[in-house]
Amino acid sequence: MAECGASGSGSSGDSLDKSITLPPDEIFRNLENAKRFAIDIGGSLTKLAYYSTVQHKVAKVRSFDHSGKDTEREHEPPYEISVQEEITARLHFIKFENTYIEACLDFIKDHLVNTETKVIQATGGGAYKFKDLIEEKLRLKVDKEDVMTCLIKGCNFVLKNIPHEAFVYQKDSDPEFRFQTNHPHIFPYLLVNIGSGVSIVKVETEDRFEWVGGSSIGGGTFWGLGALLTKTKKFDELLHLASRGQHSNVDMLVRDVYGGAHQTLGLSGNLIASSFGKSATADQEFSKEDMAKSLLHMISNDIGQLACLHARLHSLDRVYFGGFFIRGHPVTMRTITYSINFFSKGEVQALFLRHEGYLGAIGAFLKGAEQDNPNQYSWGENYAGSSGLMSASPELGPAQRARSGTFDLLEMDRLERPLVDLPLLLDPPSYVPDTVDLTDDALARKYWLTCFEEALDGVVKRAVASQPDSVDAAERAEKFRQKYWNKLQTLRQQPFAYGTLTVRSLLDTREHCLNEFNFPDPYSKVKQRENGVALSVLESDPYFGFEEAKRKLQERPWLVDSYSEWLQRLKGPPHKCALIFADNSGIDIILGVFPFVRELLLRGTEVILACNSGPALNDVTHSESLIVAERIAGMDPVVHSALQEERLLLVQTGSSSPCLDLSRLDKGLAALVRERGADLVVIEGMGRAVHTNYHAALRCESLKLAVIKNAWLAERLGGRLFSVIFKYEVPAE
Repeated sequence: MAECGASGSGSSGDSLDKSITLPPDEIFRNLENAKRFAIDIGGSLTKLAYYSTVQHKVAKVRSFDHSGKDTEREHEPPYEISVQEEITARLHFIKFENTYIEACLDFIKDHLVNTETKVIQATGGGAYKFKDLIEEKLRLKVDKEDVMTCLIKGCNFVLKNIPHEAFVYQKDSDPEFRFQTNHPHIFPYLLVNIGSGVSIVKVETEDRFEWVGGSSIGGGTFWGLGALLTKTKKFDELLHLASRGQHSNVDMLVRDVYGGAHQTLGLSGNLIASSFGKSATADQEFSKEDMAKSLLHMISNDIGQLACLHARLHSLDRVYFGGFFIRGHPVTMRTITYSINFFSKGEVQALFLRHEGYLGAIGAFLKGAEQDNPNQYSWGENYAGSSGLMSASPELGPAQRARSGTFDLLEMDRLERPLVDLPLLLDPPSYVPDTVDLTDDALARKYWLTCFEEALDGVVKRAVASQPDSVDAAERAEKFRQKYWNKLQTLRQQPFAYGTLTVRSLLDTREHCLNEFNFPDPYSKVKQRENGVALSVLESDPYFGFEEAKRKLQERPWLVDSYSEWLQRLKGPPHKCALIFADNSGIDIILGVFPFVRELLLRGTEVILACNSGPALNDVTHSESLIVAERIAGMDPVVHSALQEERLLLVQTGSSSPCLDLSRLDKGLAALVRERGADLVVIEGMGRAVHTNYHAALRCESLKLAVIKNAWLAERLGGRLFSVIFKYEVPAE
């Protein structure tokens, strides 16, 4: 069976017939290292969650051991690189249709039963319905978990760990999806779960929630009445009928009653005055499509009004909707959104979730993994292993979906350390890392997608060249090419597939795909060479510094030029502590950043130098920066004493991206920023200071520095290739 949706690119999967064996290395991945699993069985879909360890290669650097040797070091690289195996943790989530549950239970029996799971955490209505079948097939006890507890645990988990999880749906705008940024304070909120009926829950903290209301008129009502009205028994077919219907043929509108709008009450003539109102008086047959559309509107409007009333009652302005009724269906989301906006006069926001179908499975898994305390880690979506939003659109006709086992994949990697906001953000809830939203800017989207496609050959060559001793490097590089190419084609068709599309997400997806095929650091040799050359320059000319570097720049005035204001500021008292986010290896950090660090130290300013935790492009990593700093300290007494006295501290950001998200930084870095009272933030490089954080508002002074190395972007910003950005900002009083 082919890999789902062309490498998880978003189309519907192949048939999951009972006679077909699922390929564990393609859809159910890393099964040989699976440790634990849980299931959520709904009315029509089963969601499987399993945790596995993933062994992958990492490039490590370390200083050469010269003890007892008198070697010629002139042409020797500054450090050695070794590739080692590392084990990390990954969460896998897969959903499939209950039609195939026996085949999938057979598959679980073959691949997951011998894991650490001795009691299966199961939730959803089907956990009761299929309990005997599961226990008989798998020979394991089923522990039924409370549906609502699991849903809320799952909801909290995705809101905290997936930055572009929640979105607003706006049917008539382009794009239709507007994603919310990661909200650092997710509580309190209202969760409206639309299953067979409707449950409305006020969520106040991680563990405290209260059922505040509900309705018996929900998804089951739509399905049941829809089956009676249209003789259509399948839920997705009903949605498909509704998407083609015209509800005004069945519903009585305000204009049908009053001949137009109701001026006194301010009601539009297009508002529904009575659902199915025309069917009582009109002597005609109504089409299945029109009746399905009218029914969908009736139930969605009712749910929207009920949710709005509860939100107002509890003074909440955010309502998250989940449950099988939503299914990412545009008409459903549009109607609920319209209803919420109408009844709240725009004061309450209807929010939907990219992974709402997995909330129960995530919650059940977390319940079974409490001894590991998964909440003490941060997690990140792995774009290489996840299929995108709308990967199984109900807009597909029933004929296209016949006998189709639709796989929708979500993979999340456990990060080594908890990630938190930079304490110096002016207003964390409104912080948006990315400068340009490519889902919104069609011209920029077309350029950058083409740019990344055209760069693919070079990345493949670089990956192969980075592993000259590997016999299968070329084969793995080709697999990487295909995977990333497919992702780019998906994003051309569905820019919102993984949330807001940005240059950062395109770069991160490429890094995830490279790691997927064991290319942990294609630039390791390049960085090693460039660091060696730059250190040699510094060694031969220890006074290399700003004036020489400045002569290599374009003439002032620069494209963005606050240099005079910065020079004026330097005449004032020194900063207490500067936080510097470094960018590239080689000349950039050794002949650019370190001379600047030295000047700050001489002024009496402490410096925190933050570098990537893991490799990305030719960016300097934390481990490389330690070796570079050690070598510079050997040449320079200022740097040497600052390191000894801990006035210069080298820390990791918690990121492995060429860009910078100040809302997801290493917890230790955030603590150090608070402890040292950092009052200057320096962000350098195109990825960190232009693609991201160009508009970031901070509570302290900041410098954003970059040379624009992309002609299209330079022109977009009103400059030319190699234009200089020198942006000095002081927060408003």
